[in-house]
Amino acid sequence: MERQVADGHDYYEVLGLQRDAGADDIRKAYRRLARQFHPDMNGGDAAATERFKEVNRAYEVLSNPEKRARYDRYGAAAVDPDAGGAGGGADFGFGGFGDIFDVLFGAGGRVSTTQRGPERGADLRCDVEIALEEVLTGASQQVSVTRLESCGECKGNGARPGTRPQPCVVCGGAGAVRSSRQTIFGTMSQVSECYHCHGRGEVIKDYCPRCGGRGREKQTRRVPVNIPPGIEERLRIQVPGMGEAGPFGGPPGDLYVFVRIKQHPSFRRQGRDLTGEVEISFTRAALGGKVEIPTLQGMETLHIPPGTQPGDVCRLRGKGLPELNRPQTRGDQHVIIRVRTPTELNERQRRALQEFAEASGEDVGIGEPAPQRHEAGFFEKIRNLFSSRDDDEPRER
Repeated sequence: MERQVADGHDYYEVLGLQRDAGADDIRKAYRRLARQFHPDMNGGDAAATERFKEVNRAYEVLSNPEKRARYDRYGAAAVDPDAGGAGGGADFGFGGFGDIFDVLFGAGGRVSTTQRGPERGADLRCDVEIALEEVLTGASQQVSVTRLESCGECKGNGARPGTRPQPCVVCGGAGAVRSSRQTIFGTMSQVSECYHCHGRGEVIKDYCPRCGGRGREKQTRRVPVNIPPGIEERLRIQVPGMGEAGPFGGPPGDLYVFVRIKQHPSFRRQGRDLTGEVEISFTRAALGGKVEIPTLQGMETLHIPPGTQPGDVCRLRGKGLPELNRPQTRGDQHVIIRVRTPTELNERQRRALQEFAEASGEDVGIGEPAPQRHEAGFFEKIRNLFSSRDDDEPRER
């Protein structure tokens, strides 16, 4: 006897099935037809909507073993909700929320795990100050760093010694889950942190009493830092692996050391070159001679040529600073000459100067106040030195 739905259509015929169709065949047929006639796929077409309702009525009955058995024995009246049967109810016409979700988004929104590796620890920075002499030679210093390190009690796993974290039953130890759904727009995936283990992949049942399950604790360490010759102001030095320890056993970050250079009392730096001053007597300036001047490596002899004028610049080759990563290449030291005028003369010195003036045909106007003269300051001379033309090279000694 042919079993029919209320509108005269056979449930098996609606789904295009034979009466001996299995559960998998019923489900596949329903999914195919539901996609085909879903109102959203047909722009709200009335005929497609009615067909969609028929497909849902048929699937609601045939997918339920009890309803299918009643339908096969007694017909549609046995499962017609309007006839008071055991079918339908709130599910009438829609086949259940889970089935519609499968149709629109794929097989139940399958969830797969996405393996996530250990996280790297944070990078840290600190500042170190060195003397100008250490720029010449390089230096080894120790800096104080407060950082998160792996807990010494639990060795970073967060569990009480003697116990171990257990794999998370939700994400399978991955720490994250990925939801993949097939929609009318294509496959859509979303990765999110596992709500159960908060991204760790493991669950601690007995926490370490020292770190409280965090796996890390704060420690202050002295970290050695090697500063190369020729380092410049504000350059940073990377010390690998001296940052914070990574959570859950992840690799540590790096430490970045920023270098500051103390101001020197005698020298000013410009790149690899140094600039300083030396004061000589006016007789030394006029007659020439030798004078001892300081350098970063000790005292050096500077030859003063006769007739040296105040503000003249002498150069000592190779007495500056090395180039970074090329310590054999060094700059120069520039020496600005300052001429010292005596403020108190004895009688012999006065007569000698008067005779010199007379021999030069100069009327010094003894007793009259000396005219005011402007002498360039130290920084003005430095500006003049480095802004001078290429054909105005300082004299080399």
